[in-house]
Amino acid sequence: MGVLESFSLNGKVAIVTGASRGLGQAMAIGLAEAGADIVGVSRSTEQQEETKKAVESLGRKYVGIELDLRELDKVGAIVDVAVKEFGTVDILINNAGVIRRAPVIEYSEKDWDEVMDVNLKSVFLLSQKFARYLIENQKKGKIINIASMLSFQGGIYTAAYTVSKHGILGLTRLLANELARYNINVNAIAPGYMVTDNTEALRKDEKRYNEILSRIPMGRWGLPEDLKGAVVFLASEASNYVTGSVIVVDGGWLSR
Repeated sequence: MGVLESFSLNGKVAIVTGASRGLGQAMAIGLAEAGADIVGVSRSTEQQEETKKAVESLGRKYVGIELDLRELDKVGAIVDVAVKEFGTVDILINNAGVIRRAPVIEYSEKDWDEVMDVNLKSVFLLSQKFARYLIENQKKGKIINIASMLSFQGGIYTAAYTVSKHGILGLTRLLANELARYNINVNAIAPGYMVTDNTEALRKDEKRYNEILSRIPMGRWGLPEDLKGAVVFLASEASNYVTGSVIVVDGGWLSR
């Protein structure tokens, strides 16, 4: 197999949570550009129409699943639907996430639980179900978790989000250790400050926006499309000897 061929995802099926917009939408399209069919997950299939059209315009198939990941007892069904629709599933992108901002002394238990359920517990449960499917069917596969700059830093006003994203790194490494024997690679991507809905509040705060921008060596905030290369690499045969790793896509933020 030539090196360029090793990046091909032809014949593969990928689950992408949070596929309706932002990072998830861009990654779903990137995977489709590399040849994968997509199972998208979000709280509304109507919100996935733009992603669906983009994927199908590339000649790939798209199946949308409507599910709120706070409904933890239903998370495993995502794998069942993917297998029912496509006969197989090879790649899992755990991208969906929420953020709630408040000073730590005012942070509510409700917000804490919601963020931790979506950002960490659902990731564990879906990864567990996906891994069971692969092992039972003697298939190799790829799990890619979406981390954050707040996997490495404390941040401010983001108590549950910071803890959940630190947890994503721990979960990635734990799963990598346990699943390597089954030819299941588990890695993470840590985006820097990206132009998404989750950062809208920061971008509207002119002082904070400029503080962040001044620290990014590349001189710009990231765009969702900046993740396409990393996700295709980690989803493809090109990364077969990579597991337990984190690819940082941050314009140099952590180098400062």
